[in-house]
Amino acid sequence: MDRDEGLTAVDNIVTQFNTYEDFLDSQITTVDLYYLEDEGLARQLVELGYRGTGEVVKREDFEARKAAIEIARLAERTQKKTLTSAGKDLQDNFLKALAVREEDNRNGKVSTVIFIRDRNSHGQEISGYIDYAHRLKIEDFEVYFSGKRRLLPKPTDMSFYNWDSHIAVWNSTPNYQVIADNPEGLLFKYKRDRKILNVDPKVSPGDNSTRTPIQTELYIQAVIFDHISRRKT
Repeated sequence: MDRDEGLTAVDNIVTQFNTYEDFLDSQITTVDLYYLEDEGLARQLVELGYRGTGEVVKREDFEARKAAIEIARLAERTQKKTLTSAGKDLQDNFLKALAVREEDNRNGKVSTVIFIRDRNSHGQEISGYIDYAHRLKIEDFEVYFSGKRRLLPKPTDMSFYNWDSHIAVWNSTPNYQVIADNPEGLLFKYKRDRKILNVDPKVSPGDNSTRTPIQTELYIQAVIFDHISRRKT
């Protein structure tokens, strides 16, 4: 039996039995118990390969494969659970752009900063910059991708400005340090590689960064900045 066939045989056993003891018990016959008069001894003989009616599987192999299969199952379930954009019928370009970037922002391959300008529920014009990866961790984006609610900047985001009340707020996030007192305008420093993201539309956004204006019917204005960290993790 080659290695692949051996793994397949072990996998079949692992998926069939909850514990190694359950597997051993399945190999013990009533005749074994009659003559040995000891269930523990019968299990031990099966484990050593002296008794049993089927495949010999070592305890460490059983438990290792059991753990590996469980990890794979949880990883698959988590992946399906975390990609809240999956399976959604997205019509607007803004939501499509967020969906394309969701997985990479969750796993750290890309760091996206979202600029939104629009009106809040009170009719006041607001704008701000959102750390997409951070928001994905602390919020359920199901309501946004399903269209139940619009994503809007909050006073807790990287920056928030109310054009009616003139309230301005800046907050650093786990991914970015906000540099608000810069003469050239608002800057964000990505903490992983310490590169500067410049959100001024008149200049380059910076090393390994791109600026993408989004044509959307959901907001007055929306711009997406993508930064790819070159630092090895």
